[in-house]
Amino acid sequence: MQKELVQSEAKRLLLEKCLRGEVALDGASHVQTGDAKPQPASSGRPVGSRAESPQPDATIPSSTNDRAKPQPAIQARSNRRSLVRQAFNRFLHLLCRFGPGGETLRPFLHRMRGIKIGKNVWIGDDVYLDNEFPECIELEDGAMIELRATILAHTHGAGRVIIGKNAVIGAGAIVVTSGNRTLVIGEGSVIMASSLVTGSIAPNTLYGSDASKPLARITKPFTPDTTYEEFMTALRPLSR
Repeated sequence: MQKELVQSEAKRLLLEKCLRGEVALDGASHVQTGDAKPQPASSGRPVGSRAESPQPDATIPSSTNDRAKPQPAIQARSNRRSLVRQAFNRFLHLLCRFGPGGETLRPFLHRMRGIKIGKNVWIGDDVYLDNEFPECIELEDGAMIELRATILAHTHGAGRVIIGKNAVIGAGAIVVTSGNRTLVIGEGSVIMASSLVTGSIAPNTLYGSDASKPLARITKPFTPDTTYEEFMTALRPLSR
């Protein structure tokens, strides 16, 4: 009976020390005092042998990995420069398309965009020169690009467009090439207005589509009250 009372009193004292933080109970119900230090798990070596050095954290990249993979901050800064340059090129393009100076200001601004431009080049109003790859366009000495012409140096990848010396691209003409191809408008050639060019043109050649011609006689005016089907049905063949 006295033994049970002693054990009960010991448990009470132990519980009070736990509540005061003087001792702690681990998961296996072992008592650890407040200033006791946890012992490392046994590694199977004899007592007194040198402990193994801790292994580096696997999530910390080595210096080799740091060189192989760019840091996220550096990558983001590079992307910002690219986007800023693209936006700046588009701003210059707007000035080129609607600003004055076909022989002065416009060629100067297009050179800033990256287009290779020779001497005495004329660039008309609202001319569109590739926004994505301006560096892939070259206008040689004396070339003339007329009103609202379009030159595209890419289709599924960047190609190259070269407008030769003294060549003329007529108003509204479209010159377009595909990736990894070079399209050359030969020296002294003339591309007629509203023509579509997808391949190289020999020097001193007049190139263009057939002139428009009459197609049918209209018997019902194409007014807002007339549907497209009614208009087409009312067309009559031309008398010969």
